[in-house]
This record gives sequence, C-alpha cells and structure tokens, in this order.
Amino acid sequence: MRLRFLSAGESHGQRICVIVEGLPAGLAVNPDEINRELSRRQGGYGRGGRMEIEKDRALIVSGVRYGVTTGAPVSVEIENLDYKNWADVMAVEEPREKAKPVTRPRPGHVDLAGMLKTASMDARDVMERASARETASRVAAGSIAKLLLSEIGVRVMGMVVQIGSVKVSGGEAELHSFERAFSDPLLCCDPAVSKNMMEEIDSAREDGDTLGGVFEVAAFGVVPGLGSHTQWDRRLDGKLACALMSIPGIKGVEIGGGFSLSASKGSSVHDEIILREDECIGRRTNRAGGIEAGITNGETILVRAAMKPIPTLQKPLKTVDLATMKEASASVERSDICAVPSACVIGEAVVALTLADAALEKFGGDSLKEFKRNYEGYVEQISRFWKIER
Repeated sequence: MRLRFLSAGESHGQRICVIVEGLPAGLAVNPDEINRELSRRQGGYGRGGRMEIEKDRALIVSGVRYGVTTGAPVSVEIENLDYKNWADVMAVEEPREKAKPVTRPRPGHVDLAGMLKTASMDARDVMERASARETASRVAAGSIAKLLLSEIGVRVMGMVVQIGSVKVSGGEAELHSFERAFSDPLLCCDPAVSKNMMEEIDSAREDGDTLGGVFEVAAFGVVPGLGSHTQWDRRLDGKLACALMSIPGIKGVEIGGGFSLSASKGSSVHDEIILREDECIGRRTNRAGGIEAGITNGETILVRAAMKPIPTLQKPLKTVDLATMKEASASVERSDICAVPSACVIGEAVVALTLADAALEKFGGDSLKEFKRNYEGYVEQISRFWKIER
C-alpha cells in the first residue's frame, strides 16, 4: 500500500482539486479538520488582498461514506471564489473578450522559463498553475494524512523561526514550543520575536518590498524503521527534502543540524546511543533530525526550509517585454508581503503526506484496523530495545 496524490486547477480558475489514493478503509474524515488546515494556510501576518476574498472550504466528492474512507480514492474540491472576477481571463471556452496577454515576465517567477518551454506569448498560461494557490490542494491532502498518522500516535507541527533578519534563538525541537507557535499570527513560539517580525513586515510593506524566512516542521512519535537504505529514491530524508523543495519559493532544506554540521568534527556531530533508565535504547542528542541512512531512528523528525522573498513586487524589477523585445518593468500581480507562515502550514502538509506514505509502505493494510494491527505488532517486535512514548 502506498499513498499518492494528484492535484489540478489554476490560481484564478474555477476550483482547485486533489485526489488522494491509497488511504485504508475505515479512517474517519471530518471536513472541519480539512477546513481548519485550509484556514491556517490562509492566515498569517503579511498576507495580501486575495486572502480577504477566498474562504477556502473543502468539498469531499468521493472516497468517503458516512464519515469514513471506503478504500477508494478520496477527491476534494476547493472553490476559487475570485473566479467570478476572472471568468473571461480564465475561460475554458472562447470568452466574450480576450484578456491582454502578459508579455513582461517577472524575475524570480516561472514566467520567462515557462513561456520559452511552452512556446507561449502569454505568461498567464504558465503562471496560473505555478502559483502558490495550488498548495491549497496539498494542505487538504496533508490534513487527511495527519488524521491517518494520528491513529499511530504521530503529530506533525510547524513553526516559523526566521522572517527577514529577525530570528528565534536556536534550541532543541520541543513539543511545547510548537504548541505555543500554533496560535501565533506568524506561527512563532516567542511573542517578543513575533512582534519584531511584524515590524519587519510592516517596513517591507512601506518600501513596496517582500520578505522570506525559515520554518521548521517536526514529527513527534515516529517509530524507528520507516524509510529505506536500499535505494536512493527510497531514502526518507531524500523524499522529505523533495517534498519541501516542491513548495513554491523554497530554496533550501535542512534535516536536523543540516549545514551547521559541516563545520564540526564527527565526534561532536553524531548522536550517541545510550541505555535509558527504562533499559531501552535512546540518544543523547538529535542532530540527525530523527533520520539516519534514510531510515527513521525513533527520535523526533526535524526538517527546516528556507523561503525566498516573494518575487511579485509593488515596485517591479526590470525585465524585457517579449512582444516588443524592449526593456520594461515587470508585470504586477496581487501578492503577499510575506507568506512564510503559509509555507510553514504547507510544509506540515507535505511532511505528513511523506510520513503517511512511509507508514503505509511499512505497515500496509487495506483497512485501518489491519494497518493499526500491523503497527502494534511491529511496536511489540522492537519493544525490547525501544519503547514508544505517548
């Protein structure tokens, strides 16, 4: 059993859609849980005017009956409320009036590369699908993955640790820090730092500029043994890095200590194995971020992603108009000042999807009962050496 999903839809099209395949039968799915995650994605200080229009709500179309999965693919649709203002621009059939093509590509966006790739003289053909609006589908799918993971005691949570030049001081990934961050407007665990981040965003807004930042995602309660060392494309750390890098605007990913480990000696990097008071195995530290050789080791999984500033600026950068082949200012689209908190929620979703897939690969099962029975059997198998902490 494997978990996969496929999405469709454009930023200003009629709707965003996602199909999730591989969920076992019998998993309780409440639309309110999906809607809560969709609302979190739309929140955060520094968001733009689009968030005042869209109020994302999930419509489960198939794969769920009487509140539980049937084992069939689950499909979810999210309506784009702003479509009514873009009906001619995004018409499937010949519109009443064709929109003016976007011929001034924006630096940092898909525009130029996509136009060249598809032989299009209108950047809208590619920019609509490349938009971060598509990530609503991943959050919907990820919220269902979180429900599956919760059945085996796994919690996936995220927090923002940097916006612009403002950072949270480093430390171990503690559950209470992520819980504090959950209700913060910037998903920051420190209210004083969050306030400074808001001031940084306000300053960028006044300058017509944008800001990026860094977020962390942690998975608590993951058993050792998920993933594989046997092939390059089955290593769990590689899959997590791929999932995070696929989020629009992400330009760097770290697992555990990440890049900082490269400046240290091996004797101060690797996590020593110890015998705990309960006579089970543990670690002194978690610099590996819960993964060694592509396999979970029983410690908290910790991943970190860096997001570049949004490339759509109110003070546009220089470009070339492909229609006239003359220098011009880049096209301007409605945009956010800072979307790092939103990216953090998306990060939670893709991490949850990756871990849920790994759990289904390990434990299998066509029904939730079978999946959980296989999981409990594995936990019993390794109980001499490792005990789950609930």
